[in-house]
Amino acid sequence: MQPVTARPAPVPSADEARAEGASPYATISDHTRPDIANVTRRLLILFALVAGLVAACGLTYSVAWQSGIDSLRLNAAGRVDRTTSSLKSTLERYESLPYLLAEHPIVQDVLVDPSPANVKRANLYLEDLNRHARATVTYIIPLNGYCVAASNWQGPGSFIGAGYHFRPYFVDAIKGGVGRFFGIGTISQAPGYYISQPVRRDGKIVGVAVVKLDLEWFQGADAFEPLVVTDDHGVIFLSSVPAWKYHTIRPLSGQVADSIYQARQYAQQPIEPLPVTIERKLEGDAQIVRVGGGRYAPRYLASRRGMGEPDWHLITMAPVSPVDADARNATIVTGFGYVSLVLLAFYWRMRRARVREVMRSRALLQKAYAELNQRVAERTADLSQANEQLQKEVSERTRAEQELRAAHDELIQASKLAALGQMAAGITHELNQPLAALRGFSDNTRVLLERGDQASARENLEAIAALTERMGKITNQLKLFVGRARPRSARAPAVRALRNAVALLQKRLQGVELELALFDVESGTRSPLDLAGDHPDLIAHCDDLRLEQVLINLLGNALDATAGMAAPRISVHIEVTAGSLSFAVGDNGPGIPEDVLPRLFEPFFTTKEMGQGLGLGLAISSSIARDCGGTLVARNAPQGGALFVLTLRRPRVQTSHTADPLTTGS
Repeated sequence: MQPVTARPAPVPSADEARAEGASPYATISDHTRPDIANVTRRLLILFALVAGLVAACGLTYSVAWQSGIDSLRLNAAGRVDRTTSSLKSTLERYESLPYLLAEHPIVQDVLVDPSPANVKRANLYLEDLNRHARATVTYIIPLNGYCVAASNWQGPGSFIGAGYHFRPYFVDAIKGGVGRFFGIGTISQAPGYYISQPVRRDGKIVGVAVVKLDLEWFQGADAFEPLVVTDDHGVIFLSSVPAWKYHTIRPLSGQVADSIYQARQYAQQPIEPLPVTIERKLEGDAQIVRVGGGRYAPRYLASRRGMGEPDWHLITMAPVSPVDADARNATIVTGFGYVSLVLLAFYWRMRRARVREVMRSRALLQKAYAELNQRVAERTADLSQANEQLQKEVSERTRAEQELRAAHDELIQASKLAALGQMAAGITHELNQPLAALRGFSDNTRVLLERGDQASARENLEAIAALTERMGKITNQLKLFVGRARPRSARAPAVRALRNAVALLQKRLQGVELELALFDVESGTRSPLDLAGDHPDLIAHCDDLRLEQVLINLLGNALDATAGMAAPRISVHIEVTAGSLSFAVGDNGPGIPEDVLPRLFEPFFTTKEMGQGLGLGLAISSSIARDCGGTLVARNAPQGGALFVLTLRRPRVQTSHTADPLTTGS
């Protein structure tokens, strides 16, 4: 179909105009008047569009800049809080060091009697303390103000003999307070933070203990944005910008400047004001400042935080130039978007006019109507076919669910059979040791009866009865392994359980070197372990039979590991702490392969040959340890062989072990 083109209306001639009673010159005036109106309307539209562009760009720049400043302010506030917390935690970590130093007898002795022997002892002690505490220098000053001992006594810049009576931290400590001071050292010429405490002897102040810390690392810890720290007078003593150091953010009075000069706080550095101009104040103690002179001086968003004690202020300077650049970019994007929208609206209007003319054709409407009916019919057929397919899928899913239920029932039955098999295997494994012992005791009893040794035969029969009772308890305890039952208040004497386990394996232990030791972790004492003793304080939170069961399994595994060794050796060490007991069972066997360690406690996993083990001993032992609130771990010992560590809780025991960290060298 050809597009319809609008033709211009014909202009009437002069004769036609006179025939109609009109002047021929009136036509020019009538056409000129609408043209002027169209031009005026277009100029107004153009003016409105330009005004809208200016307003949109201005609003975008204002919103983008304010949003960027808010985001920058929040980030700067978080950064200054984190940095302040880091600096404060560093200072607080060393806050108690001068106090501990002042309480030490060596420090008090050298201040009361500065003899060469006392001075040497104090120098060695301060050197060792300073090395462990990682401070810069620690030193001691008597009442006369001249250092008598220091940690750097051997260095070329030793503080010994230097006078510090003019330093504020010395004056504050002599008055009985805590001295805090940042300044440049008079000897080392290195800046540092000084913390001092008065040293008292018999209630009297006899001197001052001082710790110096180097904080120069702090100014480079976060150097991607300028960072400064000022003292209580506003003097910058830490800065990531070296040119800003030892400048003040506000003018100093004559009295303050004289006090700084007298205390030699900054080694007579000329302290001049930093050229800072405040352009705008924001909420949250933040300001937009310009550092330097001229309109092109960099602008920063300054965030300030006070540290409290000492009276320092930490200021972070976030550059504002990225925010300005982002606001300009957003304004440019908005301008291009606005122009694009105007052009798109103009194109859409023209297109709409053309489409409106084209859609007036009745033939296209009839054709579209016919196509619509055809599509409706095709869609109806598709829906019917989809409905049939859906019904078929529903029936197939119903049948699959029925098959799934049947398979689930079969799986439950198979799980029951597997559980019965594991129970039978567990009973077989756990009864092997008592059955072997019963066999040995019964053979020995028969020999004793033939000899007429009734007393020994009676002891063997009592042992057989005890083993029979033990086998009954084992079958009951296997229920706890299957049901995950946890004993609540069971307590077992550790030495008695180890003694019973060794007695049960006495025959297999012949020819094996058995090392028994007891180690008290708190006191650091180690002694041989006597199984004949009672040791009533070594109690573990576990059933006595289950503890014996674990120890028998661990000793049995150690015996199997040392079977082929020329000089088999097994060690059992009991480590005692205030809240736990640890049984460390080691051997000098070949050790545990690395690929076996992850699977060592899995049920039915064994490295023994067929018929020599079911692979349930360690699995049952690990389950018993967990049920009792303890742990069982395995690793290879550094000196060779395997090492199994069983850790169990014990009742809280009152101990009287005390230690002085200064006297023990901690």
